[in-house]
Amino acid sequence: MIANKTILSLENLEVGYKVNKKELSILSNINLQLHQGELVCFMGPNGVGKSTLIRTICGAQKALSGSVIIDSENLNNLTANDLAQTISVVLTDKVSSGNMSVKDLVSLGRYPYVGWNIKFSSKDVEQIDRAIELTKIESLVSKKLYELSDGQLQKVMIARAVCQDTPIMILDEPTAHLDLNNRVEVINMLSDLAKSTNKAILMATHELDLALQSADRIWLAGANTPIIDGFPEDLVLNGKIDSVFELKGFDLKTGRLEKNLGTGKVQLAGEGHTYLWTKNALERHGYDVVEKAEIQIEIKEDVELRWHVKNKGEHIVNTLENLIKIIS
Repeated sequence: MIANKTILSLENLEVGYKVNKKELSILSNINLQLHQGELVCFMGPNGVGKSTLIRTICGAQKALSGSVIIDSENLNNLTANDLAQTISVVLTDKVSSGNMSVKDLVSLGRYPYVGWNIKFSSKDVEQIDRAIELTKIESLVSKKLYELSDGQLQKVMIARAVCQDTPIMILDEPTAHLDLNNRVEVINMLSDLAKSTNKAILMATHELDLALQSADRIWLAGANTPIIDGFPEDLVLNGKIDSVFELKGFDLKTGRLEKNLGTGKVQLAGEGHTYLWTKNALERHGYDVVEKAEIQIEIKEDVELRWHVKNKGEHIVNTLENLIKIIS
């Protein structure tokens, strides 16, 4: 695997606030990098300082000490326009101009590149169309913002950031308040964008299960400890994620909720997703799936889906609900 170019470096960075002329440090000793072509998920408990670090990286607030280096240039030396052509940001704030069209909002991404007369060049128009295509919002371009669902609006906001054509994209909780389908779609979109556009994408999120399946790297922030940077699976296996989140009732080894299994044991024969969901239903009702047991279940999928059960006689059922009733 070829290492992608480092586009952003945090060197001995300390972030926080000044209160009554005194410094209140939130996160310190930060030494991290963002690389082109990677999706990095920034995770940690509420109040640990994720938003503070993001605002510092974006230039919205000053660091207490240390440096933010973007493509070999110190953040403090960049003009506002330079920064707008380097980092695009997607926040969770609601857009107030609800009467604006989707295409108008996406087009705002080109404003760092246009002159005072705000006239789009052919390159600007091309970039607007490309952003719409990459985020798959062609069917929304003529709609007004107030007509959009939360999930659609978030995709449009991401399209605006793509249109800005910056090497770095930063998002703060982009899946907050979205349903499961839209959360999955947004994270998959960001993962694809990192690869297809070679952007470095940093996303603050609480979506641990989705981050473990989609992120190239995870920044893990805990209380009073340096931020840990690592491969998602490594952070599972070395126990770092569990120690930071203190997970209760969630098994990181399997990525599933822990279940208290009773004394009932069943033998299950089958394969594929039907086997997995059958096993899930059995375990949810306290049954342990083992190699040999008095209760034997065989999944049949030749003509229609059904379950053959041997439990003091033979039974055939066509729903998992009936299966559980039979063995209970």
